[in-house]
This record gives sequence, C-alpha cells and structure tokens, in this order.
Amino acid sequence: MSESSEGLVARPVNALLPGRIGMLVRIPTKPGARTAVLDVLNRYVDAIAVHEPGTEMFLVCLDPDDEDLVWLHEWFRDSDAQVAHQQSTYFHRMMEEMPPLLAGPPGIVRIDPLRLHLAGNVVDESI
Repeated sequence: MSESSEGLVARPVNALLPGRIGMLVRIPTKPGARTAVLDVLNRYVDAIAVHEPGTEMFLVCLDPDDEDLVWLHEWFRDSDAQVAHQQSTYFHRMMEEMPPLLAGPPGIVRIDPLRLHLAGNVVDESI
C-alpha cells in the first residue's frame, strides 16, 4: 500500500455506481492540433466543478499510438445531469472552439459505469 505525505496509508476508493450515465468519446484532431484541443478541454475541465456538479468524472486521455487522437471518459450522476452538461455555457463554448481543430466528428459510445476502484494515491496531489 502507498503512503501519503503525512505517512498515512492512502485508502483506495471503491464504489458501486448504479444509475450513472457514461460516455467514451474519441476525438480525432487535425494533424498537429492535439495540443490546441487539449487546451480547450483543460479550460472546460477547470469549470466543471462549479458549473456542472452532476458531471462526476471527466477523464482526458492521450492515445499512445496516435498523436492526433484524444479520448474522453465521462460520467454523469443521472440523465438530468447529462442534460445539464449538454446545456451548460461551458459545454457550448467548448463545442464552438473545438470543431475547427478536428479532423472529423467525435465518436461517442455510451458505456455506463458500474463499479469504481481507484487507488488512494492517485488523488494524492503530493505524488
């Protein structure tokens, strides 16, 4: 087990997630535009906690085999939270900024989360 900066063992997070709505999103960027897309996504993520409390997880991932591809994994507390996400000002701003940077439309697959295990040290900012 890992230890936090105070020497305490960091507990993992385990949760069942009934009723959540999830999405896996494949974002193909124009050649060389991945950094610009990541900038757009990072500005969006910075606003989620305040403006989308029902967006419980938003994970931005790099594709290790394609430097022009970004993946998102996101989940929402329920269908009302997903609707609020799609109607938020910050989501609309992201949807205005991103299209000129994309090589094609994003691919979206619904994958509803069922169970979560997250090692306790993952969220320890001192690591």
